[in-house]
Amino acid sequence: MFAHILVVIIVAIAITALAERRNVQPALLVAMVGLGASFIPGIPRLELAPEIILGVFLPPMLFSAASDFSFSSFAQRFGSIVNLGVFMVFVAATAVGIVATIVVPGLGPVSAIVLGAVLAPPDAVAAISIGRKAGLPIAVMTVLKGESLINDAAALTFFTVALATATGTHAFIGNTPLYFVYAAIVGIVVGVIIGQLAQLARGKLTNPSLSTAVSVIVPFAAYLLAEELHASGVLAVVAAGFALGHHAARAGFAERIQERNFWRTIDTLLETFVFAYIGLQLRFVILDADAAGYNIWALLLASAIIFLATVLIRFAWVFGTAVLGRWRYSRISRKPQRSAADLPKVGRRHHPDRPVPQRPLSWKENLVVAWTGMRGVVTLAAAAGIPTMTVAGTAFPGRNAILAIAFFVTIATLVIQGLSLPWLIRALKLDDTADRQFAADQQALAQRLSDEADKEALQASLATESDPAKRKLIEYVAKRLHRQETHNDAGFNSDASISLGSILLEARRAKLIAARDARQLDDTVLRDTLERMDIEQAFMHGMTKARN
Repeated sequence: MFAHILVVIIVAIAITALAERRNVQPALLVAMVGLGASFIPGIPRLELAPEIILGVFLPPMLFSAASDFSFSSFAQRFGSIVNLGVFMVFVAATAVGIVATIVVPGLGPVSAIVLGAVLAPPDAVAAISIGRKAGLPIAVMTVLKGESLINDAAALTFFTVALATATGTHAFIGNTPLYFVYAAIVGIVVGVIIGQLAQLARGKLTNPSLSTAVSVIVPFAAYLLAEELHASGVLAVVAAGFALGHHAARAGFAERIQERNFWRTIDTLLETFVFAYIGLQLRFVILDADAAGYNIWALLLASAIIFLATVLIRFAWVFGTAVLGRWRYSRISRKPQRSAADLPKVGRRHHPDRPVPQRPLSWKENLVVAWTGMRGVVTLAAAAGIPTMTVAGTAFPGRNAILAIAFFVTIATLVIQGLSLPWLIRALKLDDTADRQFAADQQALAQRLSDEADKEALQASLATESDPAKRKLIEYVAKRLHRQETHNDAGFNSDASISLGSILLEARRAKLIAARDARQLDDTVLRDTLERMDIEQAFMHGMTKARN
């Protein structure tokens, strides 16, 4: 089995490289090649246990996405993210269950709800990848990323309760809303604790390889511990990723460079394998359904109807709640601003102006969000996790039908929505003027803060330095900064200049992190700026080693 997995990964990487050269979406091409390859005579069945998919493949993917995600952006769009990632999951699961009882012969209400829970969570990996290449606005990308981080938790919690009802077992907490609250709170607490402990451990390490090893352990530790407590392993991983991602700015440059490259490699490996795995299941799913006595054409027709239902439900929910969101935004925006004189004189801690609410998405942006309902590996893992028998010793009602429909709907979403999404984004010609202006303002702020940090560090160094040669160097650099000169001067390419450069970089880093913590600078801009600074510091570190 392990050899088969390696072969699949190697072939998937080769297909990904070809897709990138041809400017084709890699994930979708890998999935379609897998679909065709599943019918090759003699190809072995690659079937992984649901525990492997959810416990081995999902945690690192979620952790990497969360640690590289702007928490400030997540917080600003929290309402939209929870609306799609939590509330719509429950609505979609219930609505799909109702449709399934009508279009799937012999499928009882409880089994239909299980199918609804299986199909509830969209997988935004493909949507985010396509959107990034197509230049989706930041607001849309934030909502899609945030939704993908939490919708699995809501769907799997609902799935656990529905499955317990169908099999006659007992869930940890029988009340669904109460169980979700417990799973969410405990999962987040576990993730934050694991993340903080990992950060304390990494703070004691000086070897970047050991620090990276700690980051590898974190997602699995958070997921497994939360699951042992009957909480949400998904939210535990996301919380741990946010915690370590926030503290990464304070790590050493070598640690950041190594971890950044490592997790980008892991992302590529996991994403290519996941989509290849989805494609390779087609023939075997059909064979299993046929062996169970189901009419494949009837299942395909039911799957088509359920696919349409998932699309319509998402459209109705996205645009229905968008109307409420726009009404709330206009209502808040009409409220008069309070001046400093209106605030109490005692205990005045906040800025006199209220925080400006985030603008609601436009109808074009909502159209893209509504169309990005592709399903993925979590859907297939949940379906495969349905037991074959109930507590009473009878076969689980409709299990093979649920597996087949879950797979057919997943493939339909990837092929129909995935292939058409780039065209839709281009056709809508989304206006990202506000996003470009925000990015430009943030970059200008980062540059201004860096310049201020340089001047402050030079003044402090000049005040404490007594060596005439070093003082001359500091004065020269200060004059260059004053004239906004950025070219290098070989005359000062010495150990002293390298040391001064390191001091300036540390000063900039501290200034930028402080601005991020004060919510003046966006996490994404901070990470991009630090990445450039890390390369510069790595270069100076290499020069120092070469001299020694």
